[in-house]
Amino acid sequence: MSSTPFVRSRSAARPSAVPQALPSDVRLLRFTANGLFVLAALVLGAIALQLLARQPAFALHSIRIDGDLTRNSVATIRVNAVPKLRGNFFTTDLQADQRAFESVPWVRRAVVQRVWPNRLAVRLEEHRPAAVWRGGGASDQFVNTRGEVFEAGVGDAEEDSLPAFDGPDDSSAAMLAMHARLQSVFGRLDRHVEMLRLSGRASWRVELDSGAKVELGRGTDDEVVARAERFVGTVTQMTQQFQAPLVYADLRHRDGYALRLRGITTTLTPGPGQGAGTKN
Repeated sequence: MSSTPFVRSRSAARPSAVPQALPSDVRLLRFTANGLFVLAALVLGAIALQLLARQPAFALHSIRIDGDLTRNSVATIRVNAVPKLRGNFFTTDLQADQRAFESVPWVRRAVVQRVWPNRLAVRLEEHRPAAVWRGGGASDQFVNTRGEVFEAGVGDAEEDSLPAFDGPDDSSAAMLAMHARLQSVFGRLDRHVEMLRLSGRASWRVELDSGAKVELGRGTDDEVVARAERFVGTVTQMTQQFQAPLVYADLRHRDGYALRLRGITTTLTPGPGQGAGTKN
């Protein structure tokens, strides 16, 4: 009996492919090549942008000006600001342009924007004068409605219609606020505060449109205003009694004030049952 030999078949297994890592020097070379490609693209892009930016089509051709033009005209702005502008639509420095427009007399603030492709849009805010500033002996400075001191040419504002402030540096805002309060008080006498002074020792003094001078003294704003209100509430009785205009008043006395009427000197202590003494 023939026997068939038992043959165990084994299929040969194919080894799986395992990717081999690139050598480190090859990886470095590839990384360097990619970096150089990106760098070259950036350089070429920058050169293209520079060439594009230099095209005459992007040179600044016009400037549109809006906002306050009460004190200025297109001609004054052209003379004072335009020569200071540099560059074109892409290269102009907007902050430098802003400073150029704010250097124009009476311009408080300028907002400058680019308008595609070759224009600038400028919005101006002008100073609104509220008083003439005499601090430090200045002759060409004013205080605006925000309490800021600014320079302008002499004769450019209606100085005769503005009060004058004389005080330490950085006191203009406080003086503007105090002037508004004191004007409300002395307005009851049908008078205007033409000059407001603040000494280095923080003592207040007003000069009225009648020529009278009133020493208000030191203290908080409320104390000074209260002193002025007491004075205004009684001084009319004295001027009417003596039929003489007010020349000078000193409100720095604790219990009253001293008056000098034209041709008469008086001392008044307001209060119930108190009278006035006079000196010739």
